Amino acid sequence: QVQLVESGGGSVQAGGSLTLSCEASGITFNRWAWFRQAPGKGRQGVAAISSHGTTNYADSVKGRFTISKDNAKNTLYLQMNALKPEDTDMYYCAATSRWSTAAILWEDEYQYWGQGTQVTVSS
Repeated sequence: QVQLVESGGGSVQAGGSLTLSCEASGITFNRWAWFRQAPGKGRQGVAAISSHGTTNYADSVKGRFTISKDNAKNTLYLQMNALKPEDTDMYYCAATSRWSTAAILWEDEYQYWGQGTQVTVSS
């Protein structure tokens, strides 16, 4: 059974930091991404990492967020620094077993999704 389990969400004040983790089981993934979604809105790509480690970030998080992966642990991370109230959302990890050198921030690229973890940033 393929499963993605996120952890690390929570509530912080503006300027604070959080690290999200996404542990996968059941299959080895090659490309990963983080998305976020506010109630009533579509999913927004936050950061993606390719099979070769190429990264891609949404403009709104560049310089503040860092995506990384541990292939041995089949785990994805998102280090979030200098958090802002507008970063408040439900965060989802997504993964695919398909190889590519591109880090794609498009949700249709990913077949497997976690259940989400809430991040709340207060001003």
